[in-house]
Amino acid sequence: MTGGQVAGLIAAIAFLILVLFIGMFLVKMNKTLGEVNKSVKTMTSDLDVISHQAENIMANANELLEDVNKKVATIDPVFQAAADLGESVSDLNTATRNLTDRVTDTAKQTAKTSLAAKVGKTAFDLYRNHKNKD
Repeated sequence: MTGGQVAGLIAAIAFLILVLFIGMFLVKMNKTLGEVNKSVKTMTSDLDVISHQAENIMANANELLEDVNKKVATIDPVFQAAADLGESVSDLNTATRNLTDRVTDTAKQTAKTSLAAKVGKTAFDLYRNHKNKD
């Protein structure tokens, strides 16, 4: 064999090794892409299930919200009545304080008047006793 033939043979063997490595790489790449396709299909079906479940949850949440709004509307008059009752009790307390203050003032005035009447009676009795002695 000549030098050119040996060089060609080496080039051919190198090219064969290159082709084998590329072939093995492509086979592995094909398997990987096949697994990726399976994963994408699985994720797509899972995503469809999750989307359907999310729609059901949203529908239930909307029904629950509507039900809560109706119940709040039903209970609202009770809270309004409680607020009105609280205001009435506050007004009653204010009126009671005012009445107590007036009664206290009247009692003080009555005590003063009673004291003045006793002083006046005592003075009159002293005057009458003094006049009767003369």
